Amino acid sequence: MQLRAELQIATAIKALKDVIIPAIDPINKLAVEQSQLVVGMLALMAQQGPMQFRFDCDELARLIEAARQFDEVPAAGADGLQAAIGQLKASRGQAAEVLARCTVDPAQLTEQVRGLRQAMSDTVAAATASGQAAAQLQVERIVVAMSREQLLRDRSLMKPQGWEPEPEKLPDIATLLAPLPKA
Repeated sequence: MQLRAELQIATAIKALKDVIIPAIDPINKLAVEQSQLVVGMLALMAQQGPMQFRFDCDELARLIEAARQFDEVPAAGADGLQAAIGQLKASRGQAAEVLARCTVDPAQLTEQVRGLRQAMSDTVAAATASGQAAAQLQVERIVVAMSREQLLRDRSLMKPQGWEPEPEKLPDIATLLAPLPKA
């Protein structure tokens, strides 16, 4: 059920192009223009999304270097400037710590999720082919338990789309997600 951003964007573009834009009265030039603008922006998001993390890391690295250069600004006798440079130095240190922890591209994370799903699927198939009832039962329990937890998270993540008949019964996604490991 997981709808990753790339699929959501592609679905929105297709709906706009195939259904919504053709239904717009061509006399309404502004509506036609704006709907095409939305398609263009969505296409740009789809293209840029995979590199957004690297873009942000690059910007942070350049900001850290620029902030380092402020250490050279003569600030003697200017208390406000000295204080601001001190704050900038502290902020630069925090930013450098965060950047140092940004070692995995989110695309690699997604690739590993997909790879592990495939390996688990292959293992399920192998357990089935083995004919060993005990192994099959244990594999089934593992997959059902994992799927139950994943489905809850998928539904919670998509709750804002309005598909759930009783959304108030689903926990907020932030309460379900495991905290990120500390570096």
